[in-house]
Order: sequence, then structure tokens, then C-alpha cells
Amino acid sequence: MSDELPFAPALEQAVRVRAGDVSALELVDLYLDRIERLDPQLNAYVTVDADGARAAARSPAPGPFSGVPIPIKDLNETAGMRTTFSCRAYADYVPVADAAVVRRIRDAGFVILGKSNTPEFGSIGMTESELNGDCRNPWDTNRTPGGSSGGAAAALAAGLCPVAHGSDGGGSIRIPASCCNLFGLKPSRGRVSPAPYGSGSLGLGTSGPIARTVRDASALLDVMAGYEPGDFYVAPAPVRTFLAEADEPPGRLRIAVTTEPPVDVPVDAACAAGVHAAAELLAELGHDIVEATPPWRSGDTVEHFTRIWQIGPAVSGVDDLSLLEPLNRMLAEKALTTTSANAARSVMRLQALTRRVVSFWRDVDVVVTPTLALPPVPVGWSWDGTGGDPQVAFERQWHWTPFTAIVNVTGQPAMSVPLHATEGGLPVGVHFIGRPFGEATLIRLAAQLESARPWAHRRPPDYE
Repeated sequence: MSDELPFAPALEQAVRVRAGDVSALELVDLYLDRIERLDPQLNAYVTVDADGARAAARSPAPGPFSGVPIPIKDLNETAGMRTTFSCRAYADYVPVADAAVVRRIRDAGFVILGKSNTPEFGSIGMTESELNGDCRNPWDTNRTPGGSSGGAAAALAAGLCPVAHGSDGGGSIRIPASCCNLFGLKPSRGRVSPAPYGSGSLGLGTSGPIARTVRDASALLDVMAGYEPGDFYVAPAPVRTFLAEADEPPGRLRIAVTTEPPVDVPVDAACAAGVHAAAELLAELGHDIVEATPPWRSGDTVEHFTRIWQIGPAVSGVDDLSLLEPLNRMLAEKALTTTSANAARSVMRLQALTRRVVSFWRDVDVVVTPTLALPPVPVGWSWDGTGGDPQVAFERQWHWTPFTAIVNVTGQPAMSVPLHATEGGLPVGVHFIGRPFGEATLIRLAAQLESARPWAHRRPPDYE
């Protein structure tokens, strides 16, 4: 079997399975072998369902990805497979039904390998938890792969799967994509259903694809997207499939470029350099480039976002808060002492901010920023120098991820594109934000960038 097969695009693997060049069982065994050999130093998977994957591979469901393996992030329920949310209270939880997005992934013919690592309830931008341990970046195992979809990204970058399911409530697809030289797309609010659950008062979180190629991500988004009965937010149906959009030219776009984050924190020179290099490339490709920043600075954004964010651990179903990690315990305790009036006030303030920010896209098609304010940081960075204070550790997240959460507030689509690296070779993503429901424009632009500056051939040297 070719050494290139573990890194082959998922769409290519699907074609080869249909043609009989490789069987679904052979693909599953290929990845199970790599997981056994390589994952102990990464901890990308928290559950590997070898028996279930082999059984499914013997008679995969028909569909566009029939027989192609995939991991599911351990924040989404999988029927008959342990789902821990990286929380001690759920260490032995085995759901009886799939989340809607998981059902759609199965119906497309994917074979689920297991569950990918995530921080407890996905609350931070690193993948570290007391229950499931630290996940490490295959580009440098002393550093984080980001989070909260860090296990998904680490597995994909190391060739432990061909494509991955992720989710993003404050940057959790785009952060690990940036850290691991991958393409990550956060869909618009309402594009992918959160069923059977709601999506919170602002619908911050959504499932989405992490992939090596734009076409794989687009096709996986086609699989994930769609309405489920009772969805509170519903995106307009796309004109054509997202995979078809990847084959269309973007046209001449008006693109604003900025390195000024919504939160007043410093931006590392390497991250800013990635934006400047991307701007030069975009100009070479014929786009109109302007230096301009959306009106997203507000002195109380962090306060209001945190007031909404802290609701997650408080409504997680864990009544004994001592079972939560210190950071989530702190957030839950704050939520339980926040009045309903103050929570509603924060929703209203963030909605007002959204109207102001989104109006900027009347004059531009896309805004480009750094994905992160820092290159991949060391494992444990959140807590270094905090004296164990969870409030300080949580606040440090804004120094790492100041650009991503605003897009979850506004509900716009956004992507991290692997266009840059530090002098030492660590991946640095570039962040592209589209108009509301404008995934098509982003996908077309990403495909153009991928053609001009291919990235899928770049792999962590120890995992080729």
C-alpha cells in the first residue's frame, strides 16, 4: 500500500474505494496501525473504536464518502461509543443516539474511527484536560495543536485520519487549523444544526470541517449542513454545493486587511507577517486590497462574551461542580451568580456590536487578519505564571485568540488558511472572514489560494 495513502485527500480515497483499488477495511486498518504507532506521543484520540470501525468498514453505508475513515470530536455524542466531553463526570458516558451532525456523517458513508481529544467542554483554545490529558502538536510535540478541536487537527496533520470533524464556538476549528498547517472552515450560524440540543442564546458554536484540502472541507461541509426540525437559527440554502464552489473562480474581490484585533492585545510579528504576505499574494491574484479594520473594538466585549461563554459549563448537566476542572468550575460559579437581567443585557450588547461590525462588509467582500496573535504556544502555557488562578488562565486566552471569537458573535463564516510559517517552521494560519452566509466566496477564494500556494504537501517530518 502506498506511503502516500494516509495523506491522500478524503475525496480521492472515496474514489479509490468505489473503484476497488483499496477497500474500506484496508483504509481502516491503515489508520488503526498508524494510531497505535504514532498517537501515544500526540494523544490525539481519546477513544479508538477498532472493532466498530472494522465492522462498519466491512459493509459501509453508501454515500459520497463510503468507506472513508473519520474521527468525531469528543464533544459530539456518538451512539454506542464513549463520549466524555473531556469531563470526569462523563468519563463512562455512552450515548444511545448520535448527534444530528454525526448521523449525517455516518449517512454519507464515513466510517468512524473514534473520538478526538478536546479540552473539558471545549472551553479553551488548547487541548488539555485532567481526564484525557494533553494533546500535542505533531509539528513540535512541546507545543499545543490548539483547541478545542486540537485532537482532530493533530490526528489529521500526523496522518491518523484523512479528514476530521471539528466544532467552533470561539475559534475552535480555526485555532488548531492555524497551529497544524491545515484548512479549517467555521460555517455561518445556522448552517449546521446543533440538534438534538439548542445552540445557546447567541448560537456561538457550530460543527465544521478540518481538512488538508479545500475540496475535502467543502465536501464535508455539504455532508454536515442542513436543517433539523426545531432549529432556532437556519442559514439560507446554498445556490449550489460547496464542493462545486471550490471549482468556481472567485472573481475580483475587494479585501480589507488588518492586524488590529477586536481585543487590545499585542500581535506577534510572525502572525502579522503572514497577513502582509497574504495581502501581497491576493494583490498578485488581481484582488483589490485596502488596509481597513472593522469597527469591532469595544471596551466591554470581553465582559459580555464571557458572561455568555460561562453559561456552557453551568448547564452541562454536572450538578457537583467539584467534578469540573478549576477553570470551568470558576465559569460555572460565575454563571450561577449572574442575574438573568445581566445575561440578557450581554446578549443585547453583543447583538448591537454585531450590527455595527457586520455593516463593514457592505463595502468589502472579505476581511483578512491573523488567525492567532501568537504562533503555537507550549503545552501548559495558559497556566504558566498564573499561580493556579483560573481567572488569570482564562483571561490569557485573549492574548492567544483575540481575532476568532468576534466571528462567532456575528455568526459570519470564517476560515484559517495555512499560508505562512515562523522562521523555525511552525505553522501560522491567515484568517479570512466573509459576509454572513458567504461560505461560497470564502471557498472560491481558498481554492484560488491553494492553487497559487499549495500547502497539502507540507507535513510534520516525524509523521511522513
